[in-house]
Amino acid sequence: MRPDPVRAPAALLALAFLATCCAPARPAHDAHGGTVALRPASLRPVIVGRAAWHADEKAVHGKPLYDHHVRAVFVHHTDNPNGYDCRHDVPAMLLAMQERHIHLLDWDDLGYNFVVDKCGTIYEGRGGGVDRDVRGAHTEGFNTDTVGIAALGSFGAGEPVPAPMLQAIAEIAAWKLDRDVDPAGRVRLVSSNDQSRYPKGTAVELNAVSGHRDVYETTCPGDALYAALPWIRATAARLRRQVTLAAVN
Repeated sequence: MRPDPVRAPAALLALAFLATCCAPARPAHDAHGGTVALRPASLRPVIVGRAAWHADEKAVHGKPLYDHHVRAVFVHHTDNPNGYDCRHDVPAMLLAMQERHIHLLDWDDLGYNFVVDKCGTIYEGRGGGVDRDVRGAHTEGFNTDTVGIAALGSFGAGEPVPAPMLQAIAEIAAWKLDRDVDPAGRVRLVSSNDQSRYPKGTAVELNAVSGHRDVYETTCPGDALYAALPWIRATAARLRRQVTLAAVN
């Protein structure tokens, strides 16, 4: 991991962040009149759209739901075998995942907002627009104001997690989290139902980048990927700092 850049004086950082990341205050609007969260363009990673994996748009139930914030990111693994070929196998794997979520689990669409393969390619998961705060179906009780990122594969104890995959997850977190949320910090969320670890209405303090197991009875995202979450948090925070430093310089 590359060392952190030399920090500019705190006052300059604060002014630069306000000037480059927090203005204008008014939300942008998309072609359908909905709001689009304003985020630094330099933080937006390359994302492969749904058409590339032949998402079945006709099978999707209803219209997507939108939130107004992204207060946390939940990291998952999909529990697929890890021997897939990134170029040739991933589209079919994503389509099969969508079909399972819709037809077997009776969800509206693929549950995860983003899926990252072992080569570090980021795919659009749930439809609705990657630049908008689409509510996923990924973390029971905590789908509102959060983003679900799924690592394509199985990452239990002793299974190496590819560096490009970790980098891609950190890039999504740095980009999608609200401006006032520190990727290395903690946030307060409220459980929306009793299916999670916490009864409905319970306020919980969590890491801004958390694992699925933090709020649900599961081993997801696997011991190996869960152990890498501190690196993801630190890297996402560093990417945020680099945007501010670039504005100062």
